[in-house]
Amino acid sequence: MGAAAADRRLLLAGGAAALAAFPAAARVGRPTLRVAARDLALFALPMLEMAGTRGRAFGAGLTANRFRHVRNLTTASTQKVTQPNNDTLYSTAWLDLSAGPVRISLPKAGERYMSLALMDMFTNNFAVLHGGAPRQLLIVGPQAPDAPGAIRAPTNWVWALGRTLVADPADLPAAHAIQDSLIAEGASNRSPASAPPRDAPWPVFFAGAARLLADTPPSAADQRWLAQASAGLIEGGRFDPARFRSREGDEIAAGLAEALEIARRGDEAGERREGWLYPKPNLGRFGADFRYRAQIALSGLAALPVEEALYLRALSPDGGSEIDSSRPWRLRLPFAARPPVEGFWSLTIYEIAPSGQAFLIDNPLQRYAIGDRTPGLADAGGDIDILISASAPPSTSSRFWLPAPTSGRPFLLSFRAYRPAASMLDGRYRMPVLRPA
Repeated sequence: MGAAAADRRLLLAGGAAALAAFPAAARVGRPTLRVAARDLALFALPMLEMAGTRGRAFGAGLTANRFRHVRNLTTASTQKVTQPNNDTLYSTAWLDLSAGPVRISLPKAGERYMSLALMDMFTNNFAVLHGGAPRQLLIVGPQAPDAPGAIRAPTNWVWALGRTLVADPADLPAAHAIQDSLIAEGASNRSPASAPPRDAPWPVFFAGAARLLADTPPSAADQRWLAQASAGLIEGGRFDPARFRSREGDEIAAGLAEALEIARRGDEAGERREGWLYPKPNLGRFGADFRYRAQIALSGLAALPVEEALYLRALSPDGGSEIDSSRPWRLRLPFAARPPVEGFWSLTIYEIAPSGQAFLIDNPLQRYAIGDRTPGLADAGGDIDILISASAPPSTSSRFWLPAPTSGRPFLLSFRAYRPAASMLDGRYRMPVLRPA
């Protein structure tokens, strides 16, 4: 475990220099209004997405410093977001640390995978906790006095997102008992600031961004960068659209449109290796890589760091991530080279809708993924052939069949490895290539 943890820390260190991936024009001299708007929008987008998620939760009745638990696995009939997982139950809380510390009780999960990610308002995971033995933790805000053993949050608002693994439907009561033991306690004395939608007109977008940045200031280093990058847009902590002439407003609108176009490319961000799209090593702890942070906020909000969850996407023979559903495909896992994980793994299929979003596929088996908990897989004595096809195979070979869309639309194939071994992170282990059956 010690060596694996060291390998993971080395891998994550590579993300610290990721600033080169972000537009650089704003860092030398005073930027144009278009460049300033683009860079400010990319910087602020993750906070807007977080605040929007928080606002919807509070609008549905959630209050600060209390957990709400989802009691059933996501299915084709209950999904609400793009690319959901069908492996874990979620527990969510929004922690308000402005009135004092929040105490969290972690449950006894034993050998079951159970994690609690703590994310600041800029989508960085500053802690990922695990429910092995029961324990209590204190979370304090950025300006709070020191407290022995406390975890210090970078922002006063924190999204706490728990994931509890479920083996099968009969396992739900045991998973619910673990969820019920996940408790947050603390005072709160304010309502959350509202967020504009990402497609709001530029005066509304940037006024909302300025309001959120005033409510939750970035780190000192990010504030220095932002002051230069957004020069001429925000003054005195406010964005006043009346200061800008019509032509200047057009420049700002063009910068915002460019930022949104860049952010929407997140599904393709990463590195292609031997038939799979790998995430960048700074996923979930983005450092100064504000472009990647914005892209993940739109395509995979609340993504975990790579040492906690490695998200891979299968590529078609032409290198794209949309795979043809009109032909069958096979993923062969050699007996001696199954995915090495300390948590669990799963391979999930999604149909790509005309909007570009990806959703679980309704099918007679109600099967959306194949994973290490799939009946018969752990005991299989030889290589494992996972068949992906729209048509059902003969009953004798349907044990590891993953139903593809019958609509003719393309599909995505997503592999998730929770607590991957060091060999998955450093490249010694490679996933087998998806091939035509």
